[in-house]
Amino acid sequence: MFEVSGEEAWYLLGGVAQGRIVYEQRGGVAVRPACHVLEYGRLIVRTPAPGAALFGRVTVTYHCDYLHPNTGTGWAVTAGGLAEVITSPDEAAHYRRTLPGWAHGPHDTLLRIHPQAVTAFRFAHAADASGTTGGTTRSTVS
Repeated sequence: MFEVSGEEAWYLLGGVAQGRIVYEQRGGVAVRPACHVLEYGRLIVRTPAPGAALFGRVTVTYHCDYLHPNTGTGWAVTAGGLAEVITSPDEAAHYRRTLPGWAHGPHDTLLRIHPQAVTAFRFAHAADASGTTGGTTRSTVS
């Protein structure tokens, strides 16, 4: 596992459309699936989370990754920062058309995340003395 630059982290984040949002809820940690788009250095996220739990400016973490099912190689990106619920009806309608999501209702929330920290790692096998990659292969990813 090795860390990659912030620029590559943004590139990886922009290359996928789904991830997970992590936030505090009732004294615990909630993790929900989400889809996202990058716009002007911010993440716009659609998630089946209660808007009331995320209303105001709260700190959230967004995580997405890709792991190859046979080799275990891949990458992971984590972005953390302040989030705000998108309340403008016109803006919300635009993102509901843009981002695939879940059934509209109280658990269909649109967020604008202002990332303050974005980190990324690539997962690769170390080269052994013969120049081939070592390690074991993974048949499934959980």
